[in-house]
Amino acid sequence: MATNPLPPPGFAAVLGVASSLSGKAWRWRGGNMELGESAGAGIGGLDHSILDQLLLTRGVAEDDLARHAQPTLRAFLPDPSTFRDMDAAAERLAHAVMAGERVTIYGDYDVDGATSAALLVELLRQLGLEAEYYIPDRLLEGYGPSGEALVRLAESGSQLIVTVDCGAMAHEALAMAKRAGVDVIVVDHHKCAPELPEAHALVNPNRLDESDLGAAHGHLAAVGVAFLLGIALVRSLRGKGLFGAHRREPELIGLLDLVALGTVADVAALHGLNRAFVAQGLKVLARRERIGMAALMDASRLTRAPQCSDLGFALGPRINAGGRIGESTLGVRLLTTTDPEEAREIAAQLSQLNEERRAIEAMVQEAAEAQLAGQHNMAVQVLSGHGWHPGVIGIVAGRIKEKTGKPAVVIALDEAQGKGSGRSISGVDLGAAIIAAREAGLLVAGGGHAMAAGLTIEPSRLADFAEFLDMRLARDVERARAGAAMLLDLALAPGGLTPDLVETLEAAGPYGVGWPAPRIAVGPVRIIKADIVGKDHVRLVAAGNDGKSFKAIAFRAAESEMGQTLLHRHQGRRFHLAGRAKIDDWGNRPAAELQLEDAAFAD
Repeated sequence: MATNPLPPPGFAAVLGVASSLSGKAWRWRGGNMELGESAGAGIGGLDHSILDQLLLTRGVAEDDLARHAQPTLRAFLPDPSTFRDMDAAAERLAHAVMAGERVTIYGDYDVDGATSAALLVELLRQLGLEAEYYIPDRLLEGYGPSGEALVRLAESGSQLIVTVDCGAMAHEALAMAKRAGVDVIVVDHHKCAPELPEAHALVNPNRLDESDLGAAHGHLAAVGVAFLLGIALVRSLRGKGLFGAHRREPELIGLLDLVALGTVADVAALHGLNRAFVAQGLKVLARRERIGMAALMDASRLTRAPQCSDLGFALGPRINAGGRIGESTLGVRLLTTTDPEEAREIAAQLSQLNEERRAIEAMVQEAAEAQLAGQHNMAVQVLSGHGWHPGVIGIVAGRIKEKTGKPAVVIALDEAQGKGSGRSISGVDLGAAIIAAREAGLLVAGGGHAMAAGLTIEPSRLADFAEFLDMRLARDVERARAGAAMLLDLALAPGGLTPDLVETLEAAGPYGVGWPAPRIAVGPVRIIKADIVGKDHVRLVAAGNDGKSFKAIAFRAAESEMGQTLLHRHQGRRFHLAGRAKIDDWGNRPAAELQLEDAAFAD
């Protein structure tokens, strides 16, 4: 069994669980919300106190509960002029609109880049300017603006280039663009070095010289920064008298479906403004007004109104598949097309590419996991292999991180160099470490943010790079892992796991990084049935002392100690089960079920 430190003095283990089947102590995220048998028939009048408790334990001040209970843009939107270079960027874009200049949006190949590019293309289209877009090929051009590509765009007539979700570290490329005589605006959110590249304007809340208020929005995805630029642009054009009887102002709210998708898919922290973006963006998505987005939902077999999880697990991966293993422009083409037939064709193509991506990912993950045994003492798992597809290494790094509880960097090697992608754990800033490794001469290129990073490396430097990360991050990783625990919001008997409870819990959403979905503990229960579904998912039926039963499923858990215990050693024992409550709408009547994350013996 995995071992974790016992809770420090003063921490009461929830339900007495000091070491679960996954080796974790169960602790309250905030106050004690153990309803026990009192929740058996539902939650009734407890709805309001549960909602308040969820908000309080996610850092909301008591006098600010109302604002966070209904996150609106009006309540959270800052003045865009707060951010450095925002006004300069808006003025330059406004001039391009008024003068009818040729503008190209240069986006990254992931979902954040695609949605950012689509947002600006759509906004400029509403303003009467047909902007072009350029998405680099992941394999041929790599991450970030290519100087050669910027120069080609300038030579073909572009007078203004706007890079989105990239450019903050592109010193050489932007210098080449400046020599070619083209203005470049950078819209990014990745970490910056003290010396910024040459650009007409560089809008990034993570600039080191950003104001305190601007830096407080460093959790924004690039698409969120692009939306703020859109607000500033419309305000600038309003001041220039562009709008009137013959031209209406653009409907900026209608762009929030793009903001929501890019924010969730980029795993940006869902608190503050991001939570408002996603909450309002889901409402726009439910209207299915964007032709490409509606086609994407149809291809995903999504018939109900989208939920936050759908953005991360259904829609986002399909957009990403184009940039990972297919044609990099597919995402932007889908999100900007006005032709329903073209939208259906692209959405179907992206779904097919997503299936191919899953197969490739499985092969790379198996090869990467085979290397783990030789790295059990390393603070950061650095795994590499020849022939690994660069388009899936970020996903595999995330899987390795979840499996080991440590940051992971997965590197696809060829004869000349390696392309790497990393994913981190809470409390360990991997992006800063990657930038430091680049500055130390260990990397050809590299950057990112706290939870994710990318890099280019010469194969001969792999051992030195792994040692550098181990020495730099060992203490942070140890501290983060020592504090690891299963944090719970609510404990109740099986009868309390109802659709009404799920609805109450969802009211404090949307949930994501930085705003964790509620975890509940249900028990004590006996396992009535346990089997494996799919490749390695464990499905359960559990019943409690109150006579109520429910279904639970633990994804990718069949080979884990928890899964094996529940499958083979459950006879006669009682358990507490912990996870996230969801609605199972299969059948005539919706029922609540548990997405199982952990379990512990109850006797």
